[in-house]
Amino acid sequence: MKTVPIPRVVIAGTNSGVGKTTIVAGLLAAYHASGHGVQSFKVGPDYIDPGFHKIASGRDSYNLDTWLVPPSKMPNFFASMAHDADLAIIEGVMGLYDGGREGVSSTAQIAKQLGAPVILVIDCKAMGESAAAIALGFRDYDKDVDFRGVILNRLGSDNHERMVRDGMAKIGIPVLGAIRRDDRMHSPERHLGLTPVTEIDPTEAIATIRGAVEKMVDLDALYEVVVSAEPMAIYNDTTHAGESKRAKIGVAYDEAFSFYYPASLAALEAEGAELVYFSPLQDKSIPDVDGLVFGGGFPEMFLEQLSANISMKESIVNANKRHMPIYAECGGLMYLCEQIHDFEGCAYDTVGVVPANCIMQQSLQKVGYVTAVAKRDTLLGPVNTSLRGHEFHFSTMEPTIEAFPWAFHLEGGRKPQSYDGGYATDNVLASYLHLNFAGSQEGARHFVDRCEVYKNGQK
Repeated sequence: MKTVPIPRVVIAGTNSGVGKTTIVAGLLAAYHASGHGVQSFKVGPDYIDPGFHKIASGRDSYNLDTWLVPPSKMPNFFASMAHDADLAIIEGVMGLYDGGREGVSSTAQIAKQLGAPVILVIDCKAMGESAAAIALGFRDYDKDVDFRGVILNRLGSDNHERMVRDGMAKIGIPVLGAIRRDDRMHSPERHLGLTPVTEIDPTEAIATIRGAVEKMVDLDALYEVVVSAEPMAIYNDTTHAGESKRAKIGVAYDEAFSFYYPASLAALEAEGAELVYFSPLQDKSIPDVDGLVFGGGFPEMFLEQLSANISMKESIVNANKRHMPIYAECGGLMYLCEQIHDFEGCAYDTVGVVPANCIMQQSLQKVGYVTAVAKRDTLLGPVNTSLRGHEFHFSTMEPTIEAFPWAFHLEGGRKPQSYDGGYATDNVLASYLHLNFAGSQEGARHFVDRCEVYKNGQK
């Protein structure tokens, strides 16, 4: 055990939609512009917000999720990602105290585990001193939370700000920022309420947000909160920094496939993978590699282009015929199927490695944390291997053969269900499951092992 100084703070909210992501992006951009190395984190399994974090800070953003990465690994995981930064900013999920059941930590629990002070964002639209009552309740609900103050958001006028500040002064809660309503600070929503940064250029919006934060947030006072965090106690790192490169793995990355946890890819590299990025949209074929990874994303938004890239699809089919290991998550699963039917019912031919069609539905089909138990040997481990993941998808997968080799039996979700899912053969594993290999190092090792075996067999 040792202690390490890591200046850090959690930016939490009273609930979803109060402007946490906007404010965090502004803080990251402001501190980055002032010459600070600032490392960002996002509580929960979200892929979208970390993309905005990265553009604002110039560094990859990492998820803190105790379902995907066990709580016992959290302090070391956090410290390893933030050790070379001047400060770390953690964006919470939903409300400060939401979650915290069935192995999923709330923002408050993660803040306590990391010994991080908390700043609460309050949407003050259509309220005055009532904002102070809300802040008082959040401060006193759990005395073990290191509650340091508030940032007021969506204020309408000087008088509005004065009313809320007066209320906060009565109960001794510091106001570290007071931000006015400004529609230019909203990020556009493009598809399913989500907008990956690979599909838009948020640079102008982030510049606007940064300007507002620099003007309306007391960055010096907030920095004093950040640096006041006590040194963290972590276990001495006994893991190796990374093996010599044992296999090359092609990673599909473009506008259609952009949902990757940086820590998950780093876990593959730690097991000896050399990652080679390619675009199923733009490239004519896969690169010269020993395995393939297709992450999540929105392939349904690029069906004409994906379907028309016949040479890419053929190169993937040929790799499958050579028994190259192929791993796919969610959008990657959809692309590997025979067809994707869009929201209007039009069918587009896709790769055809998975004997099934994916049908887009008008409503969300699955969302939430799940446990997946392997029904057979897969690329990530032997039969009965248990994995923790997250699902979020509007499509359904409909097999086109009767003897379909289901990969997993899954249980969980916001509306708990029990069902079979995914597709597994000797060399292919494709499912709706999103994993973080940082929390499943054994799975990462098993996959890289299989890629190395393929590489040596090809020789």
